[in-house]
Amino acid sequence: MSEERLQKILARAGIASRRASEELIESGRVTVNGKVAKLGEKADLARDEVAFDGELVSVPDKHVVIALNKPVGYVSAMKDGRSRKCASELLPMDAHPSLFHVGRLDADTSGLLLFTTDGELGNRLAHPSHEVMKTYVARVKGCVSEDDIKRLEEGVMLKDGMTSPAQARLLSAGRASVVELKIHEGRNRQVRRMMEALGHPVISLQRVAIGNLTLDGIPEGAWRELTDEDIQLLLP
Repeated sequence: MSEERLQKILARAGIASRRASEELIESGRVTVNGKVAKLGEKADLARDEVAFDGELVSVPDKHVVIALNKPVGYVSAMKDGRSRKCASELLPMDAHPSLFHVGRLDADTSGLLLFTTDGELGNRLAHPSHEVMKTYVARVKGCVSEDDIKRLEEGVMLKDGMTSPAQARLLSAGRASVVELKIHEGRNRQVRRMMEALGHPVISLQRVAIGNLTLDGIPEGAWRELTDEDIQLLLP
């Protein structure tokens, strides 16, 4: 093993993504050989003792990635200060205490949510620059037109700017329509805001795929550990 930047070590240990690990270092919660670490510092776990909040950091031989079919009513969090139900309650946290969620789903959105102990993979999947496609199925109010679909494909102006073009498909139209949307951005409540901007508020929303990985074989409220082949389906 050779020297690595501390944020990479923390990410590989599953403590946080690289970016979040930088904040942990800057807050003084990371030490190297008993001394408070500085951002940019390097260490070698073969000879150095790296600790986070006083606990020694180790990198597991093999990371875990779990796919959860999150039900409505659960927040995408490991803990919650407002006594809401957390998605982590549905996971094997005793066996894998370092699990963290990759991205988020709103409490009122169901579907595919990933958890991992691998900070590097988590960052690659969650960061918009890597353009990992997420597929949603939205049931919305009103009759969605082909013009609406075209607007989704061209990008929709929101308060925080124009969205990137989506891949959109009208599955059914009527007093309540069903639309499939594929996006790689991760703005807060993005699909809901896009449909609202078109005059079609969302009635229900489900994420059905990340990359080419789908919910097939995962009942609502259940999870499964991903294989190496599954993980390849996630990556562009």
